[in-house]
Amino acid sequence: MRTPLERVRGLGSAHTGTSDFWRQRLTAVAMTLLIVPVIVVVIMLIGRNHAGAAQILGSIPIAIILLLFIVASTWHMKIGMQVVIEDYIHNEKLKIASVMANNFFCVAVALASIYAILKLSSGV
Repeated sequence: MRTPLERVRGLGSAHTGTSDFWRQRLTAVAMTLLIVPVIVVVIMLIGRNHAGAAQILGSIPIAIILLLFIVASTWHMKIGMQVVIEDYIHNEKLKIASVMANNFFCVAVALASIYAILKLSSGV
């Protein structure tokens, strides 16, 4: 239901909120499923030197688990922070700049983490 003023201004629903909602739930489920193997891997890495860590991470299944966890968690972080930014920042220019900074930060964290995992798993 829209008020006459809403119809004139065109400030109705954008019909895009549910996709972010479901993506965030999907990444939460993915992280829930991956957290136990990630904790096991982290425990295995405690006290290891670079060679030992490279040996453990050189296993393809372990590297894949860590990569999937990184992708799911950074995507989840991006969506969550974007919701907070859109809800609590009211200045439109600051909101756009904050959403852009959030996107760049999440991509940078994901790429740096993926690079580290791939470098360690390749043994270089």
